[in-house]
Amino acid sequence: MARDTITVQEPVLDATKSVASGKITAQAVTVANGIEIENAVENKDNSLQITVINTGAKKAVTFKAGDVYPNACLGDLSIDVDGSATTVFLLHDISRFERKDKSVYVDFETGFTGSIYAVAKHAGIRKLS
Repeated sequence: MARDTITVQEPVLDATKSVASGKITAQAVTVANGIEIENAVENKDNSLQITVINTGAKKAVTFKAGDVYPNACLGDLSIDVDGSATTVFLLHDISRFERKDKSVYVDFETGFTGSIYAVAKHAGIRKLS
């Protein structure tokens, strides 16, 4: 199955480094494809926030078990999301879902309609000049 890919969006810090803001874009979900969140684990302090906007009836969202760490043996995690609602997921143990390429896979129950986006703080060390 060829998954639809989204990237983690990173709001920009203001000059005081107190508030981050920016335009966030959601992507429509194609249930048959599922979603791959590229570089999902490349964020600061496990700050990844995945938001699912469900425009239809109550359906399950499934975070697929990863293929890197031993705790992936816990398997997939399916969570029902209410109909006509926005649900925010903060993956506390992201390594359970981490894939070798640093992505996370998300699947949706048949009949799901809606969109998804992921937001995180930027992680990384600036190159020294």
